[in-house]
Amino acid sequence: MEKQKGHVLVLTYPAQSHINPLLQFAKRLASKGLKATLATTHYTVKSICATTVGVEPISDGFDEGGSKQAPSVEAYLESFRAVGSKTLAEVILKYQNSDSPVNCIVYDSMLPWVLEVARQFGIYGAAVFTVSASVCSMFWQINQGLLTLPMKQENFPLLLPGLPSLEFCDMPSFLAQPSRNPASLVAILEGISKLNENDWVFCNSFEELESELVKTMLGHWPFVLIGPMVPSAYLDKQIEGDTAYGANLWKPTSVESMRWLDTKPENSVIYVSFGSMVNIVTAQVEEIARGLKASNRPFVWVAKENENKLPVDFVKSLGETGCILTWCNQLEVLAHPAVGCFITHCGWNSTLEGLSLGVPMVAMPQCCDQPTNSKFLVDVWKVGVRAKKDEEGIVKGEELKRCIEIVMDGERSVEIKSNASKWREFAKKAVSVGGSSDRNIDDFVMKIMKGQRKINV
Repeated sequence: MEKQKGHVLVLTYPAQSHINPLLQFAKRLASKGLKATLATTHYTVKSICATTVGVEPISDGFDEGGSKQAPSVEAYLESFRAVGSKTLAEVILKYQNSDSPVNCIVYDSMLPWVLEVARQFGIYGAAVFTVSASVCSMFWQINQGLLTLPMKQENFPLLLPGLPSLEFCDMPSFLAQPSRNPASLVAILEGISKLNENDWVFCNSFEELESELVKTMLGHWPFVLIGPMVPSAYLDKQIEGDTAYGANLWKPTSVESMRWLDTKPENSVIYVSFGSMVNIVTAQVEEIARGLKASNRPFVWVAKENENKLPVDFVKSLGETGCILTWCNQLEVLAHPAVGCFITHCGWNSTLEGLSLGVPMVAMPQCCDQPTNSKFLVDVWKVGVRAKKDEEGIVKGEELKRCIEIVMDGERSVEIKSNASKWREFAKKAVSVGGSSDRNIDDFVMKIMKGQRKINV
């Protein structure tokens, strides 16, 4: 039997925000003729549904409950490294003597040990970063010794190559408060330190979106931009029937929200979601409820982790004005013509989805890379406004109402909506045939299609 040329094993960190772009990349590769197999943990593998991509389980040492079983982030990452290396090797061996041996591992940058496994088998290794290239550049600056931790307020505003002037409040929390999540920071910096050891380093962004950085860093680092990794139906339509990522760690209630949205006028609805990982404090949930009520506009609110914090009177008074969900297909909601505003935590996936669908945004960043994404949304791409926090770090209801009005019908709304439409077209162009990201993916596919292993072992 003739061997199939080009089999890429795609390994993702088992969180919704990491699975989505990695799975989408696997689907892109499969649509271009490669055999693509997604490797994910036993706990998450049952949540994957993608007909064009194979799925293989590997172990992180916590097969029944994933990271929730681990006593700490440090313990989880250590277990994943030890047990994952072994079980990943077993998957590669499974295919080694088949008609489609693995000749490249594409892996989530949060799992830098995967490169060692690739080298053991003499196959290509390619890292994927699921944050913006701009945020990646900050970590790279630290690795190069050009930026030091801990950061000090007196060193701001900060001027870094290819980036706008940054205040302390614009920095990723990994850098502004490195003691909050030290294990994740160590993993990120380890991944950055191995950049040049990889055969490819991919980033879920596109050249037009971060053009100043791309121009400034040309020749200094090896990043290849391949995004936005958004289901094809919403942009270029190269992959038939690709309307969802194909991974849901929680059951969506999309039918309910779609029916509700169908009853609302165009551009009238506020969509509120803070992603899959952010847990909002009760005081902030109450203020969001107050702001939505004061705006006197229809809204959809995904309150997965925060449903039990909603004020009882607020829920009782919803009527036809509000629709509260535990989870949904966010792209489906954002693409609905009734949606005119996205109140977001500015996670990178949500940021790209908002840009790709051309929806004006109200930024309410919480942690991680979100403050930096918010800075770009407001000051560089100019597609929204950032809600101001009070002394306790809470966005008050009146402030949220003010931001909603600016984005939806204030004097600046015309410019914001125009910019949102502009970035939607840029996103579509990047992944369409001949676009900057599409060309980068094609170059990768051509090299993998040769079917060669990196070295003889």
